[in-house]
Amino acid sequence: MTSTAATAPAEPKAKRDRTHYLYIAVIIAVALGIAVGLIAPDFATELKPLGTGFVNLIKMMISPIIFCTIVLGIGSVRKAAKVGAVGGIALVYFTVMSVVALAIGLVVGNILDPGTGLAVTDAVKETGQAQVDAEAKSTVDFLMGIIPTTIVSAFTAGEVLQTLLVALLCGFALQAMGNAGQPVLRGIEHIQRLVFRVLAMIMWAAPVGAFGAIAAVTGSAGVDALKSLAVLMLGFYTTCVLFIFLVLGTMLRVVSGVNVFSLFKYLGREFLLILSTSSSESALPRLIAKMEHLGVSKPVVGITVPTGYSFNLDGTMIYMTMASLFIADAMGTPMSIGEQIPLLLFLLVASKGAAGVSGAGLATLAGGLQSHKPALVDGIGLIVGIDRFMSEARALTNFAGNAVATVLIGTWTKEIDRGRVDEVLAGRAPFDEKTLLDDHGTAGSDDARAEVPEQGGEKELAKA
Repeated sequence: MTSTAATAPAEPKAKRDRTHYLYIAVIIAVALGIAVGLIAPDFATELKPLGTGFVNLIKMMISPIIFCTIVLGIGSVRKAAKVGAVGGIALVYFTVMSVVALAIGLVVGNILDPGTGLAVTDAVKETGQAQVDAEAKSTVDFLMGIIPTTIVSAFTAGEVLQTLLVALLCGFALQAMGNAGQPVLRGIEHIQRLVFRVLAMIMWAAPVGAFGAIAAVTGSAGVDALKSLAVLMLGFYTTCVLFIFLVLGTMLRVVSGVNVFSLFKYLGREFLLILSTSSSESALPRLIAKMEHLGVSKPVVGITVPTGYSFNLDGTMIYMTMASLFIADAMGTPMSIGEQIPLLLFLLVASKGAAGVSGAGLATLAGGLQSHKPALVDGIGLIVGIDRFMSEARALTNFAGNAVATVLIGTWTKEIDRGRVDEVLAGRAPFDEKTLLDDHGTAGSDDARAEVPEQGGEKELAKA
């Protein structure tokens, strides 16, 4: 009896240790990828499908996870006004922070002035013009694109905002059904458990994906591109770091009383995943799961995180500001402040919907410049070589901004359990890496979840 009792609590620790090995393997894979990219660049570029395939596996799970999270969150809330308040606060906050990010990028870009003296060749011009074809959308096309062709196509198209719209409609419909909708909610809850379990399985392919992605990036860009554009890259990285820790960190401490370093330590594996894949979307499903585990209610997480991935792109804002100024200087046509502000406000609108996938920022920049100031499009070819490396900081900043936004909006709407937050960040309530869900009822921190009957799931866990 004593030995059995002693060994029972040791089993979960062993499972968590295996996930620690997984992320150690990711770090090793990144180092090997960089080495292969520098030693054999031609071979390394052929490894790109490994990274692309892994990111596509993650993206495959985004739509069902968003759908389940939002439907469960909204369907379990008795008052629709609460959901509207969360969405309204989120959009106002996203807009304000985007303007702040643009302003910071504007100041740093004008101070550094990194583009002066670069030569724009015919080859560079052709490369820049080629980027315009990369799915540049007008504002009207973007808004119309939120409406899916059918209710099912929202899942097959992989569009986050289309899935968000369908999930909101289904959530409000189930909310209106009252008790009659409870069996549907219970079924969706079981589907959510299945989807997160599949995601946990996919994560074991992370080292392979990280190796392929980093090797391809290093092999294609090379050291020369990094040297010639080092000022722009370092300036951009420095600006992102200052924005994250000074602006976001200060707001998080003042509004929520949470230490930004503790929050980022809790999200360390997600940052590593983004760093190795250059895609913030690769961590979106895990961010949803971890924010719920942290103590933020389902409605806040379900609305803030998916919406933030299209509307709260702080890193992309900084990137577009600095890249625009860099290109204007390199083209020998530096812009005055009076010219910079209208262009950047235009890019603020054009960037909405540019998800955290690598390349989306460059395509949006090309489309925005083509529409507002076509003469600068030729200069985009100057930054193509280092765009993937800048994409790393872009994705990390976007992810950090959405994580902080979720905590802030949870605080403003009083939909966060502060006691739970302290427990989780102190390490006393570890995240379940096997299921990515709080199946054992330890996270009963949000009122919304408490209103959803979970008897079926509890019986199954008791049997297990």
